[in-house]
This record gives sequence, C-alpha cells and structure tokens, in this order.
Amino acid sequence: MTPTGLPPAVPAPLRWLDTGAGRVAVYHAGPPPGQGDGRPPLLLVHSVNAAASAAEVAPLFNHHRVARHVVALDLPGYGHSDRSDRPYNPRLMTDAVLAVVDWMREELQVGLVDALGVSLGSEFVARAQSEAPASIRRIALVSPTGFSRRDRRHGPPGTTLVKPWLLRLLSRPGWGDRIFRLLTKPGVVRYFLKRTFGSSAIDETLWRQAVINARQPGAHHAPLSFLSGALFSADVNTLYESLTCPVWVSMSTRGDFTDYQGRDSVEARPNWQFHAMEGGALPYFEDLPTFTAALDPFWR
Repeated sequence: MTPTGLPPAVPAPLRWLDTGAGRVAVYHAGPPPGQGDGRPPLLLVHSVNAAASAAEVAPLFNHHRVARHVVALDLPGYGHSDRSDRPYNPRLMTDAVLAVVDWMREELQVGLVDALGVSLGSEFVARAQSEAPASIRRIALVSPTGFSRRDRRHGPPGTTLVKPWLLRLLSRPGWGDRIFRLLTKPGVVRYFLKRTFGSSAIDETLWRQAVINARQPGAHHAPLSFLSGALFSADVNTLYESLTCPVWVSMSTRGDFTDYQGRDSVEARPNWQFHAMEGGALPYFEDLPTFTAALDPFWR
C-alpha cells in the first residue's frame, strides 16, 4: 500500500529498507558517528494507535539531531511503511526494530546504538534489546505500557493479549473498515489526543498528521490488530524483568497513562530509573527542555 499525499513525519531525509518485516520507512539526520558529542546513534520508536507515525517523536528527533545521529522509523502498518493486509503482532514490530538497528550499525559503521520507545512501542524496544543486547546499549521508555497495578503480564513467551473472536469480527469485510472510519474522524482523533495529552492543548501539527495518516490505503490493518489486543505482549513483565541494560522510564502525570504502580517489580534494580514527568503521555511536546534535561544525562 503506497501512501498518498502523506507529508514527512519529521523534516529529514526519508528512505525505505526492505526487511523481513516488509518495507520500513526511516528518517535519519545528524552528525556522523565519531563527530558530534560522541554518543552512539539513537533510534526513536513511536507508539501504536489508530493513526500513529514517526511524527509522535518529532520533537525528540529535532533535539537529538543537533549533537548525534538519530533515526526514526514508521512501524509496519503506519506512516510510509508497508501497510499491507497481514498479521500484525509484537514479533513483526520487533523484527522491524531489529532490522533498523542492523541497518544503523552497518550504514553508520557502529557497534552499538541507543533506543527510545513510546507507549506500546516501548514493548518492542525492550524485546529488541533483550534479543540483541550486543547491539542496543541503553533504552528509554516514555509512558510505557505494562506497568499498571492490575495489568501484570507473565504469560507464556511470545504470547499476546489477542481476543480471537474480536480479531475475527474486525477482519470481516466491511466491519473493520466501518469501525476504523468512525475512530479516525478528525473530531475523534482530536478526542483521543486530548486523552493522551491529558489536556485540550494538543499539538495541532501532530493532529493534522494523524488525520492524514488515517486516510492512507491500508491504514486500518495494524490499528484493527491493536484493537483486538494482538499487539500487546502477554509476557511483557517477564520481559522487563529480564533486562540487564540501563533503562530510563518517563511516567506521565496527566491523561490516560498515569498508572505505574506495577513498576515495583523492577524499580529497585540498579539498572532502572523512573522519572515522573509533568504532563501527558507525550511530555516532550509540552516542555521539551525539561524533558531532555532529565533524559540527556542518561545517554551520557
């Protein structure tokens, strides 16, 4: 599925990688490795929702490109990446992240990269690091899923929270399309962004990009899998508890993503840092200087 009339998510060169997860779009910019501040390249991974894209990490991309090489991808089913009709699950998303990491290491001639994930994208970043610890040095998780008080997930390895009956219903011709169109009306997109920001003061550029994203051919496939639970890992808490690399976590204080009581399973571990950042689930849109002042020392 080829995007039509979809502007770039960030102001940077865009290229496509042919991977085992399909055609993946990546944006990249910044000083070559060995220049800038000397830190490894950084990969940014957006969240998953009805109209997601790399636009969700644009402020971080623009901040980091000044001093280090930074890459942002559109996950499979989103943005300029392959939106074909296929199973969308954590394995597909993690494979896309790993493919971009491999490309970064080869293209930029580096041994290690850092990675940041947003919301559900955090689960894919964490899994990628657990599977390629020699490639990913440090990870930051912004408003990550999997830390709520009641939502403890220690299921069998590789399983998901998919509801098969719901996935079958959403896959019926006409049903899924109709539900997706309702969920991605401009006013509905604005409503969900208000819940994400915990405020009516949303980022208007992000809203416009999301509305255009939702009108692309094949835009419904990944979001309908998301609605069925197929993109949530049933073993995510086991995954988090297995991480030995340094992990930095931003916890939002407003909106729908404020329950992090489940962090007690890892909070006392020396490789984990938790920071309450004033704002919604995307706090760097609201106060980039404060957010980066807390995060930047972690990368160093």
